[in-house]
Amino acid sequence: MILTIAAAELRRLFLSPLAWTILAVVQLILALVFFGYLKEFLQIQSQLLSSGAGQGITAMVASPLLGFAAVLLLLVSPLISMRLFSEERRNKTLSLLVSAPVTMTEIVLGKYLSLVLFLWMILGMTLLMPLSLLAGGHLDFGLFGAALLGLALLLAGFAAVGVFMSTLTQYQTVAAVSTFGMLLLFLILELAGEAVGGASVLTYLSLFTHYEPFLRGVFDTRDAVYHVLFIATFLTLSVRRLDMDRLGG
Repeated sequence: MILTIAAAELRRLFLSPLAWTILAVVQLILALVFFGYLKEFLQIQSQLLSSGAGQGITAMVASPLLGFAAVLLLLVSPLISMRLFSEERRNKTLSLLVSAPVTMTEIVLGKYLSLVLFLWMILGMTLLMPLSLLAGGHLDFGLFGAALLGLALLLAGFAAVGVFMSTLTQYQTVAAVSTFGMLLLFLILELAGEAVGGASVLTYLSLFTHYEPFLRGVFDTRDAVYHVLFIATFLTLSVRRLDMDRLGG
């Protein structure tokens, strides 16, 4: 049932011009950024070789591209997630959905999966850019793989927040702004933690604190567990919110 719901949501998403517009705009922006990083690398490549610096094309092009993609998709993901449940409320179909012979968990996971797959589709298209560098160079697949895994987990976290915020209101704009505000809060937490010494609980709670090590090629199971718990928390809150609707709360 989860896969059925996810497939239906993906079909609805791709029938809307918004999805195609987002795909086109995001890829255009990322392509421009990619060529900017590549141009900068080529300009200083000879200096790096003569100085014996260890930074290669992966550290200076591929990893920064994925870091920029994280910020860009933080801005974009609320526009995709805003309609998941808000549209159901606005169209007065949420009551039919929650009274269907499926569990709230299946409904939430189905809609969540559709959103994650869409975001990962954007990620997959983005990967073609750094992979094209293999035609004339070499990639550090350890660093590249860690950065890729980190971004995949981060996007899954963005999606979980978006799903929860969408369950709270019938207004898509409110859901989008709330999602963006919540994600921005988790960015500000890192900045606030750094302002008070960098070792505070604020720094630990930030999504981006647990994403940055992946960009450096460092895989720490504690960071991966944090992302999984973050996702599980917001999905659980989403299920509880729908349970309240089913019970008339």
